Amino acid sequence: MAILEKIRKRTTVLILIIGLALFAFVISGVFTGNDFGGGKVGSAVAEVNGESISIDDFRREVENASRRFGPSFSSTQLVNTVYEQQIRKAILDQQFEDLGIEVESDQIVEFVRNSGYAQIPDFLDENGIFNEEVFRSAIADWSVNNPVRYEDWLYIEKTIIQSAKEQYYFNLVKGGVGATLTEGEFDYKLANDKVDIQYVRVPYSKIADSTIQVSKAEIETYIKGHPEDYQQEKSRDIRFVFFEEKASLSDEKAKMDEILALMDDSVEYVEESDTTDTIPGFRNTTDMDAFLDRNSDTQFDTIYRAQKDLPSSVADTLIALNVGEIHGPYRDGDFFKVSKIMDKKANGTVKASHILITYEGAERANPEITRTKEEAEERAQELLEEAKEDGTQFTVLARENSDGPSAPRGGDLGYFQEGVMADAFNDFCFSNDVGEIGLVETEFGYHVIKVDDKQDILQVATLSREIEPSEETINTLFTDATKFEMAAIDAEAQAFSDIASESNYSVRPVNKLKGMDENLPGLGSQRSIVQWAFNDDTEVGDIKRFNMNNGYAVVQLTRKYKEGLMSPEDASATALPKIRKERKADQLIAANQGKSLDALAKDNETIVSTATALTRKSPTLPGAGREPYVVGTAFALDKDATSALLKGESGIYMIKVTNKEEAPQLDNFSTYAKTLKTNEYGRVNGDVFKALKEGSEIDDKRATFY
Repeated sequence: MAILEKIRKRTTVLILIIGLALFAFVISGVFTGNDFGGGKVGSAVAEVNGESISIDDFRREVENASRRFGPSFSSTQLVNTVYEQQIRKAILDQQFEDLGIEVESDQIVEFVRNSGYAQIPDFLDENGIFNEEVFRSAIADWSVNNPVRYEDWLYIEKTIIQSAKEQYYFNLVKGGVGATLTEGEFDYKLANDKVDIQYVRVPYSKIADSTIQVSKAEIETYIKGHPEDYQQEKSRDIRFVFFEEKASLSDEKAKMDEILALMDDSVEYVEESDTTDTIPGFRNTTDMDAFLDRNSDTQFDTIYRAQKDLPSSVADTLIALNVGEIHGPYRDGDFFKVSKIMDKKANGTVKASHILITYEGAERANPEITRTKEEAEERAQELLEEAKEDGTQFTVLARENSDGPSAPRGGDLGYFQEGVMADAFNDFCFSNDVGEIGLVETEFGYHVIKVDDKQDILQVATLSREIEPSEETINTLFTDATKFEMAAIDAEAQAFSDIASESNYSVRPVNKLKGMDENLPGLGSQRSIVQWAFNDDTEVGDIKRFNMNNGYAVVQLTRKYKEGLMSPEDASATALPKIRKERKADQLIAANQGKSLDALAKDNETIVSTATALTRKSPTLPGAGREPYVVGTAFALDKDATSALLKGESGIYMIKVTNKEEAPQLDNFSTYAKTLKTNEYGRVNGDVFKALKEGSEIDDKRATFY
């Protein structure tokens, strides 16, 4: 078989050892009264305010997460998800301990009663209502007779206790959240006090960036003055050359030759009988199933296919062939193929639309439909007449009247082959011409059907060979990668790109890698490279070759970034524009001191603009963007007053207030105060935890283990 030819001599074996253990933490205090703590401490995967998160416990949580999320999550995604959960738990647990927050068994029961868990059938009494005694008995029974389910429940129980503590804690915080009537009034005025202004804006772009020279020392001073804006995580820069394992031109030719050799009959010598046998080729074989099983990388597919289901590059060609005709060889992705038409069914697939009028009691009928069968038939007859009068309106009629799920698509059911639809529906579609409109009854109701199109379907046999690198190509690739690695190691660190250029290899940089990054552009998931880059023994300039499923990557570490304040070089991309803006503002203000509004506009070749109904809650100027300082200044000025020159976000401004309008006075601002309180309530959980996390000392050691 052709598949045997794909087996390579070199094989990579990945052995994953997963430690399986029962939960160290058991929340069975509901029944046993045991303390809710536990878990042995080994090496720490992280430290939160001096308290360790055990790697043993962490791995158990990752294993639990793996069972919950399944194969859709990569190992790194699982680790990162569990890490965030464990950091959150550790931070909040410290708060719980400081405040003495505990959860008793009756609180757990109450939490279950008011949650989705209360709907578990085993927890319900004979009236279908959650019952505390039934709940306790069910858990006790699981512990004796259903250990697997009991273990699952212990994990749920652990989650319930944590959720209950969090709910209690955040409710305590929310108890201090409120909004006074004065705050409500202030918020009302922010949104409803209005001001009209005239303004002149001189944009910062009037001064070219090239005229503003900024030294490294000035950038460093600026960074130190704004440290909160220029913090960086520990990260790495790397660059690599990728040696992709792909077929060479000679490999492609060899595969093409293999395909061509299988097209016609061949003669084989039979030593036992000292005779020759003629072996039918692809053109002449009478047992296509067996032939493709022996010689093709894909099996014989007996399913009939419409044009849309054929490879798009050759679909038009194949559909036009007659039975027995052959097309190819042709390339389809990573395969060379030859296709032969084994059979053809004229009009074997139909495209139809329908209007379904169902009735109470019909199969799968919407429970809200109350019309009788007779009423449904009468309505269907009416729609049939309308559709026949003007077939072009069928889509509209279906969209507005059909009870079927295809109504939003105008009743379009797409293409289907015989046997897919209900018998009466099927018979109408395949026995009538395109454009025919009629009425049939099925178990689903009455269908007004329009036959939209018909197409032939084909049974196609395809001889294929995958285009893949030969052993010789693989060996050559390994040699090339190794030679480049050795040459780069022997040379100076900065010569990496020069050596690559000499051999026309492309060097790809990856900047600011984080310790738990997984995917590298151009390489996919490569944790081993990230771990190497963050290894304490790896120095800037070091080079290493990594084996991959589809080739090799020769990687060089080019830079290390420490956690903390950025260097001037790293911060320059964002700091320079801000420093330049400050300088430009100072220059523009100095050059325009003492000018009136009109003079400022004239001297700077701009115009006096107007803006009306500005509010402090939406401080945006038409054509200029968001300018909170400028709009705020307008509210501080009296009517007809003109401001000094102002530093805005996009330029310097001078404004004149032309009108001010206070919001209408209300008798009571309780509605606005209540809205403020509701909004604050909604932000408590997220904002409080964010503040706690920012104030915590967290030592992340994941990269040591994963």
